[in-house]
Amino acid sequence: MTPAPSGTGEPAGLDPARAVQIITTRRSGAGRRGSGYRMTGDVVLTAAHVIGDAASVQVRFVRQDGSVRDVPGETVWADAPADIALLKIADGSGPDERYAVDVPPVRFARVGRPVDCAALGFPRFKLRRDAASPELGPLTSYRDTHHALGQAVPLSNQRQGTLEIARLAAPEHDQDPDRSPWEGMSGAAVWSDGCLIGIVSEHHRSDGLGRLTARPVHRWYACLSPARIGELGELIGLPLDADRLDRLPRPSPPPPPDGPPELREAVRKLAATVHDQWDREERRRKVHDPMPLTVRFRLADAGLFDHWANIRRSAPGTDPGPLPLAGRLQHIVRVYRSVPSARLVVLGAAGSGKTILTLRFVLDRLGDRTPDDPVPVIFGLGAWDPRSTSLRDWMCDQLVRDYGLAARDPDMPGRNLAGALVDTGRILPVLDGFDEIASGLQGEALDKLNATTTPLLLTSRPAQYAQAVAATDVLSGAAVVQLDDLTLGDLTDYLPRASRPGVDGGLHGTVWEPVLARLGTRPRDRGAHNVATVLTTPLMVAMARTIYSDAPGRDPAELLDTTRFRTAEDLRKHLLAAFTPTAYHRPPTDSDPATGRRRRRHWDPERAHHWLGYLAAHLTRLDTADLAWWQLGTTLRRSTRVLVVGFLAGLSFGVTTAVGNLPVDLVATSHGARFALVRGLVVGLLHGLAVGFAFGMVYAFISRGATEPSRFRVRLFGRRRERRARFLPRFTVGLAFGTPIALVLVLVDRGVVEPLGLADGLDGGLRGALMFVPGAGLGIGLVLGIVAWLEVPSDIRSAVRPAALLNDNRKNVVFHMLVWALVFGLAAGVANGITDGPLRGFLAGLVFAGEAAFGCGLGYGLSWTAWGQWVALSRIWLPLTGRVPWAVIAFLNDACERGVLRQAGAVYQFRHAELRDHLAQTFRERDSQLPFTDR
Repeated sequence: MTPAPSGTGEPAGLDPARAVQIITTRRSGAGRRGSGYRMTGDVVLTAAHVIGDAASVQVRFVRQDGSVRDVPGETVWADAPADIALLKIADGSGPDERYAVDVPPVRFARVGRPVDCAALGFPRFKLRRDAASPELGPLTSYRDTHHALGQAVPLSNQRQGTLEIARLAAPEHDQDPDRSPWEGMSGAAVWSDGCLIGIVSEHHRSDGLGRLTARPVHRWYACLSPARIGELGELIGLPLDADRLDRLPRPSPPPPPDGPPELREAVRKLAATVHDQWDREERRRKVHDPMPLTVRFRLADAGLFDHWANIRRSAPGTDPGPLPLAGRLQHIVRVYRSVPSARLVVLGAAGSGKTILTLRFVLDRLGDRTPDDPVPVIFGLGAWDPRSTSLRDWMCDQLVRDYGLAARDPDMPGRNLAGALVDTGRILPVLDGFDEIASGLQGEALDKLNATTTPLLLTSRPAQYAQAVAATDVLSGAAVVQLDDLTLGDLTDYLPRASRPGVDGGLHGTVWEPVLARLGTRPRDRGAHNVATVLTTPLMVAMARTIYSDAPGRDPAELLDTTRFRTAEDLRKHLLAAFTPTAYHRPPTDSDPATGRRRRRHWDPERAHHWLGYLAAHLTRLDTADLAWWQLGTTLRRSTRVLVVGFLAGLSFGVTTAVGNLPVDLVATSHGARFALVRGLVVGLLHGLAVGFAFGMVYAFISRGATEPSRFRVRLFGRRRERRARFLPRFTVGLAFGTPIALVLVLVDRGVVEPLGLADGLDGGLRGALMFVPGAGLGIGLVLGIVAWLEVPSDIRSAVRPAALLNDNRKNVVFHMLVWALVFGLAAGVANGITDGPLRGFLAGLVFAGEAAFGCGLGYGLSWTAWGQWVALSRIWLPLTGRVPWAVIAFLNDACERGVLRQAGAVYQFRHAELRDHLAQTFRERDSQLPFTDR
């Protein structure tokens, strides 16, 4: 059977180029003529009685110039009681054969009240008495098309179960009492409002010439079994459940969605951002290059899903029976929509295509989404701890992390936009990787999911899901499907087309031909068995393609070598091991999404493999699938992190203090250059030690987990009332932190610098100390308060990519440093200018501005912000010790372009858990031989 196309365009209404005439010869008696409609590129829908007892069938197409072309047709599906038949037509050859190209899918509907309708067919009263087409020879007659316009009346013919088409323009004459002038119109598709509502089946003479009878689409469900409906679904895209048919006439346009404009705008932006994110990922994975790899699914084994009565939301006391849920990747949205409970579980082995299926589900849902439909969002379940966090709160946290939905909900001050979207049903959770939840928590996670009736799509490996069901219960209201293994036919269709053409430019003679031939002719051979066993999942096929099709000079025939690969597991390990080096022997194939320019960086394959191994081991230690840039340093020992952050904070403050003291002592004192230099070095060293120790202790206090990146950006104007509540808490923190640090610095100057004979007389004595300590505390509090005052939640589009979130956090730290410089520089400049003149005031302002910006501001950033800790640990310490490259983000983005990693919102993930685990194991095996390791 030929499946209906899934992505050829938007569903379309009546297209005259797709209407065809059916001409049959019969085994006995005269032949019949009828009408039909092309549903896909090579499948025509008609009435079963038109081709009944046919010895041969011809499908006649009317070209744009009025000429015709006859093509043989073959019956591929028919049901006499329902009076439906499908013909498969031969492909056309030549650019003018319009019938041979892909066509948009068809939308189906049922009629509830009278509606206007139309049908295009070839009735007998359109018989013409001259030649119709030079190609067909000296014809003396032909039938032309008739565009019948009328009204579908659903309440007529209820006992017969047909649809009456009334108010037709009747033929003027009915001269033959034995033949209807409408003869030949049978099989014509009946359309209304862009939807197919039935096919013409007969003309009752007693109804008059202005009426026809059609078989309505919704009656097909009563005449056909679920399995037969499923076959029609594959062939022509018929929905699997009558409830999924459009309803005509359509209701009046709904009012604008409820909620404030901010919420509607957030939904719109989220939908666009999610689509862009996963469309880019699908292109990177070459899902459609050159064709999608076949991924099939079927109904899972009994015992894993709920009662069909609960799944189908049937009335009490009824047992509706199972739904036909078998299909292919391109049918996943249609299958999901056929489940009334809107809860579907997809099971599949490692690498079986669950991730690709979720991508296709999200993109297809977004492709025909209306403003009122929820936005499908993929959530990686491996990061959820059901013991400490509810599903709702965890999803809100993920939406804030990945899409920046931290702004306040206008309707509820205590709730952010993420919570508003979840609570109002505007999010459709696509929960990927149930099996990645810690094994001891999967049963509890299933209990938490059963506490909701939230529509969802969930993926898992079969064994882990079955264990959770056995320990607790089935997922309430959820249907369950399972992905099938790939077949030899799938490999034969895909691998040659994904490789370089053979010597004749065709599919023969490709590098895969010997391997596929062995699999077909000697399947029991051990080498062939190993290959057939491993290449049953899209993951392994994609890796084999990368290694042997995309990289020149590699021969996949080596996969059959049983001396190298004694078992299928040996072969699997070979593909996992060879994938990364192969990916780094070729340049990246994508463009930088930020600039649109193609970026080509070349990394040493061996070093890249080592760095990826460290990152994989890092994720293993954290027991997560999410590679977050702000967590890269968290697997270092805490003492190492505290020392690095404290040293860099002390260094920044000490250097700026030492440099800043030089011009002041040279201009404002008469001690000379040597004194200024010595005093600057001593003060810088002592102040750096004190401040470094203080910032190190602050980091030690807050570093029990990774510091989350800020979800705010700075905006100078607008919406000040929303910011006032944040000023006082930040001001208090700054005052409490700054006052003791200022006191320590005064004590250092009085207790150490002065006894060394390095006092410059510029500290103002006791009065200056009494003013400096509270003044510094107030200044630090004012800095933090001002920054809090100016912060607003980040825009959703700046939070969807890791690099964008990193850039926003860097800008925040730079702005922090500017505010530190402005507040302390102005205060010191004005104070000293009043007492000691403008020159000394100007110098003091510069010195305090520099010390505040590069000493306090940078120290604050290093110890208190995610970006600062990223710089200290991931941009300095980890590259210095060889764990990651110096250009970390560039390396991670490049790994995404090469298909090793993927971007999932604000974090990175390995392409597949199996690849991550392999790299982590390889790294651990070599780790004992490498220097600079923290174990």
